[in-house]
Amino acid sequence: MIESTYRTEIQGRRIAVYDGLMPEPELLKLWSVLNRAGFTRTEIARPDTAEHRHWATEIAMDRLPTMPFFAPTMAALLDYAPNQRYRAYRSYVNVAHYGDMLFTHTDCHPGAGELTALWYICDRWDHEWGGETMFYDDARDVRAAVTPRPGRLAVFDGELLHAGRPPNRVCYLPRFTLAIKLERADD
Repeated sequence: MIESTYRTEIQGRRIAVYDGLMPEPELLKLWSVLNRAGFTRTEIARPDTAEHRHWATEIAMDRLPTMPFFAPTMAALLDYAPNQRYRAYRSYVNVAHYGDMLFTHTDCHPGAGELTALWYICDRWDHEWGGETMFYDDARDVRAAVTPRPGRLAVFDGELLHAGRPPNRVCYLPRFTLAIKLERADD
């Protein structure tokens, strides 16, 4: 059975962090592929920030079950919410570099009951490089941060206000986050 590295909660909305779920050779292969992938400046955080698009590439939903991160994601979901089943409805990769602007946002509408599974795809990461995902309470105070680490997975309530932070100036590597958006499966 899979267990989280740590868990936290913000106003009743949960975050669970998992390490070591993806075998290193698979992680490094994915890292290499992403470094050669074509990204487009099409993603926005919120409608009011549409003029500040960021780089992303979509993952075809019919290919998602064959990806090396999919089975570990579904296993982590069983730990996160053992009595609820979820299905993926979208998957994509964001890339950020020093100087990029990433805004706060939520991943679903209130009451939707959706989750986000967010993978950090890198071959190495130094905590001095920044790049954390910040999670906020309703007063817009930071209450949690998830630090990038190779192959780290964060599963969280899609209603949580959050923002990825770009790498600091001393980091010359891209910050790749692979997101899987999940909705409740009807039984």
